[in-house]
Amino acid sequence: MTSTSTILEQTAATSLLRFATAGSVDDGKSTLVGRLLHDSKSVLADQLEAVEHASRSRGQETPDLALLTDGLRAEREQGITIDVAYRYFATPRRRFILADTPGHVQYTRNMVTGASTAELAVVLVDARNGVVEQTRRHAAVAALLRVPHVVLAVNKMDLVEYAEPVFAAIAEEFTAYAASLGVPDITAIPISALAGDNVVTASANMDWYGGPTVLEHLETVSVGTDPTDDPARFPVQYVIRPQTAEHPDYRGYAGQIASGILRTGDEVTVLPSGLTSTIEGIDALGDPVDVAWAPQSVTVRLADDLDISRGDVIVPTASAPATTQDIEATVCHLHDRPLRPGARVLLKHTTRTVKAIVKDIPSRLTLADLSQHPAPGALAANDIGRVVLRTAEPLPLDAYAESRRTGSFLLIDPSDGTTLTAGMAGTAFAEAAAEAAEAATGQDDEGWDF
Repeated sequence: MTSTSTILEQTAATSLLRFATAGSVDDGKSTLVGRLLHDSKSVLADQLEAVEHASRSRGQETPDLALLTDGLRAEREQGITIDVAYRYFATPRRRFILADTPGHVQYTRNMVTGASTAELAVVLVDARNGVVEQTRRHAAVAALLRVPHVVLAVNKMDLVEYAEPVFAAIAEEFTAYAASLGVPDITAIPISALAGDNVVTASANMDWYGGPTVLEHLETVSVGTDPTDDPARFPVQYVIRPQTAEHPDYRGYAGQIASGILRTGDEVTVLPSGLTSTIEGIDALGDPVDVAWAPQSVTVRLADDLDISRGDVIVPTASAPATTQDIEATVCHLHDRPLRPGARVLLKHTTRTVKAIVKDIPSRLTLADLSQHPAPGALAANDIGRVVLRTAEPLPLDAYAESRRTGSFLLIDPSDGTTLTAGMAGTAFAEAAAEAAEAATGQDDEGWDF
């Protein structure tokens, strides 16, 4: 039988850190990422040659490392980040997937996209400007998305003569603000991305700083959680029935474990039907196993022949979530077309997609001061607000504060499949934001009747 300690050891041995960078325009996000890739020897020779050529054509004597991530032509011409740039690299200690997100206010939705799966967010601040409105906005988005670790990278320290008091004042202001939002872990690091100070190698210009470099922190920060801490959630992606001579009666349910641990012999409930059974077997990579844990992809076999299809969720009977058709959530609207009450949408939750209606939009969040603007009437692109939804079928939706995977969903345009909105079920952030702000200051004629 596989023990919990063995599970944790195997998880740690293949640890992967997903992290995102964010910050105001010209704070140096792309330069930081380029420096991180360059100094950690994660840049291929032809990539570096292309960057050197592009830099020379722009009259620059040294390579502009920001070009390693600013891949769109418009980004290179304007010197800004527009799209989310994803990069993969690895060191002997850990593998990384990074998302370099835009700094402009109008691209807040892109940061939401990049940080939605991140376990750490690096928020850059220009040491000359300190904490600005966009810094607070990115801290709020990180808190909204329940990113467990935030790094404050105070950049361009070379332009303030590497002064410790400048760094200390910025770190104190940001830490107090982020902590008020409920960010659990905040680490401040003084850097110069252009010169390479404290990015991969320790800076000789800031001997007053005794903490880790950015890469050292990325390599050592705790990632993931003990799978036993979370209740198991197994969204069914595919039903396997070979019906061959070798496997005439095989019926397995394939998918990726969203959270927790599944063991043979566990009593489980299938949602939303509520049917119950026992796990008879678990197959992983073609071999039977006694136990499996998130985020493994497995096939589960049950003791009873039940009516189960794609979109159903298998959960432990003892910790089954309630199913509901009425959803309150915080959302970030992603599309240029506004979201309004009465809108008919498709709601995608894990592997299930159902019809839904936007019943109400109670408020829109003002990220500058975390105040709630009541009854906005609609959410425009990049707006974050509260919505009330009614679905055609019940969903086993966890609160986002408890599970980022099974507490999140997408709203989709039923006419063309366009993604409209990213949602996070529950009210925990709205309540925390309101407290922080206070401390600082149906039926229709088309059959959608449910």
